[in-house]
Amino acid sequence: NTLNWMDVALQKANDSLKAGEVPVGCLFVYNDKVIATGNNSVNETHNATRHAEINCIDQVLEYCRQINLDYKEVFRGIDVIVTVEPCIMCTSALYQLQVRSIIYGCANDRFGGCVSVFQVPKLYESKTTITGGVKGDEAMALLKQFYTGTNPNAPEMKVKKNRKKKETQ
Repeated sequence: NTLNWMDVALQKANDSLKAGEVPVGCLFVYNDKVIATGNNSVNETHNATRHAEINCIDQVLEYCRQINLDYKEVFRGIDVIVTVEPCIMCTSALYQLQVRSIIYGCANDRFGGCVSVFQVPKLYESKTTITGGVKGDEAMALLKQFYTGTNPNAPEMKVKKNRKKKETQ
């Protein structure tokens, strides 16, 4: 079932790519049912925290409000399926919520919070399990496709003007 869920997450990542976002897709699975799906919306919202995982967290909170469930209990039963290793911010949020597991596709060598850059799990006493490398090649291919293009929402580079050096004596 994990492979099927990762296929859905990869489709969400592809949706992100088409929208000009970093292609990360995410699912939150609770009791073998997908209760949240998300992708990055950083460029759309102009909010650097709107990662796929954070968007899913918001959906779960709304899900719990609508059917009167204790969100703490729900998060403890959630399996997070995400195409790219969560960043440090997202990994920390997932650990604070005590999700049951994090299953990701490819490593995040720039911002990874599970194992690649910083090991957030070492900060928490948690039963959360981490599994990486699930369809990682497919997730990496989407990232490579994104990064070969240009981000139209990236800030303009500030070019330093040539200045004459002051002579000191």
